[in-house]
Amino acid sequence: MAAVLCLSALQARAQWPYEAPFVPSPQVVVDEMLRLAEVTKDDFVMDLGSGDGRILITAAVKFGARGIGVDLDETLIYQSEAAAQNAGVAERVQFLRQDLFKTDLSKASVITLYLLQKMNVRLRPHLLALRPGTRIVAHDFDLGDWKPDFKTTVRKNVMLWIVPANIHGHWRLNLPLPGGAQTWELDIRQKYQEVDGVVRVAQQPPGGLWQAQLRGERVSFTLVDSTDRENEAMMYFEGVIKGNVMEGEMRRGVGNKQTRHKWRAERFKP
Repeated sequence: MAAVLCLSALQARAQWPYEAPFVPSPQVVVDEMLRLAEVTKDDFVMDLGSGDGRILITAAVKFGARGIGVDLDETLIYQSEAAAQNAGVAERVQFLRQDLFKTDLSKASVITLYLLQKMNVRLRPHLLALRPGTRIVAHDFDLGDWKPDFKTTVRKNVMLWIVPANIHGHWRLNLPLPGGAQTWELDIRQKYQEVDGVVRVAQQPPGGLWQAQLRGERVSFTLVDSTDRENEAMMYFEGVIKGNVMEGEMRRGVGNKQTRHKWRAERFKP
């Protein structure tokens, strides 16, 4: 009996003409994908491998979003269009029969995926090239060594990635300190959204870049001001990255001794 079932599965796979088979996501998983991505009416959702259209239609019906679904199966495109019409959201969603690897993704603020992992990994360079802050949510299959920012399990694994800004390189950080303004250098290393590095101050040994976090174009990290050994203090940075500039607010110290300052850094070498 097991051999017959195995043979049937292989025959079904052989008959399927596309790279990923159509397997509909349970509605509760669809809901969780869109919840985790924090979809709103202001989002433009692109569903790659849209199948029967349920992810995009749910995004329109329950969250008020607009978007496009892409699939190669003409029959599924027709089914999706009919389902969108029945749900009353045909003016908010569109379904296109085309190759997802050749689709322009630049309009998307949210990308949804239920593809095989090998397809996700092939897509990864295109996804990383999107605008920082774009959310990517996938059902079951991940993006290889690009770890998700968040992961939940509702029957199946649901994973969320936030496209990170490019922060890798050498930066000059302008700091207002009690002893006067100073310029420090940050050497930052990056692998996807994972960030670490060192800080260099005058003739002092390199210091650490602590608690670094990167979420889209928003960055936070902690440095230690040890320019005055008798009055060392933690400095907590939060800011936004725009190309070769990042800037924001820094909190120096803690409690009733804490002060707030504006900061700015410029990348001088990649």
